[in-house]
Amino acid sequence: MALTRRQRQVLDYIGQFIQEHGYSPSLEEIGHHLGLSSVATVHKHVSLLVEKGLVRRRWNQNRSIEPVPPGPEARAVLIPLSGRVAAGRPIEAVQEADSIEVPESMVSRRGRTFALEVRGDSMQDEQIRDGDLVIVEERETAENGEVVVALVDGADATLKSFHRDGARIRLQPANPSMRPIVLDPRRIRVQGVVVGLIRRFR
Repeated sequence: MALTRRQRQVLDYIGQFIQEHGYSPSLEEIGHHLGLSSVATVHKHVSLLVEKGLVRRRWNQNRSIEPVPPGPEARAVLIPLSGRVAAGRPIEAVQEADSIEVPESMVSRRGRTFALEVRGDSMQDEQIRDGDLVIVEERETAENGEVVVALVDGADATLKSFHRDGARIRLQPANPSMRPIVLDPRRIRVQGVVVGLIRRFR
């Protein structure tokens, strides 16, 4: 949970005060400790901590501010960051030796899980944007509508929605300005199905 420097100071002081006194500090005491003359400013910081789920107030009680006990931390798992995939027209598949930590809940129990960096905006209406990392469960088959990483003609990797149209496969972009890729199934090899997304804000 991202905190500003002042929010961290407020949170730390609340915990420290309760440990020393056995009860919560008042807004005035928090302000005095941090050199804040405005109780309204202190109230704003505390309210933001409440919104972030880090402190709570007991209704209709004085000195009611208290930290929320932390829940069990999600375990991180290291998975391969296997390169880049085009969310646009196919580009040559790029394999890179790297890795990334992801929450354990994103890791498939059925097979290998890996991550790919997205290039392009053909899947923007599925909220998959350029620079995102997609978490992929390695599979050779897919159901209609699943977002897949597919290899076209054994060389070009692309990220699209998978559909069977009779005897052909349609790789459908989620961007109305782009056309689908419709090919004989022998020219397409599904490498995996997208099961998660990580967005890195720069």
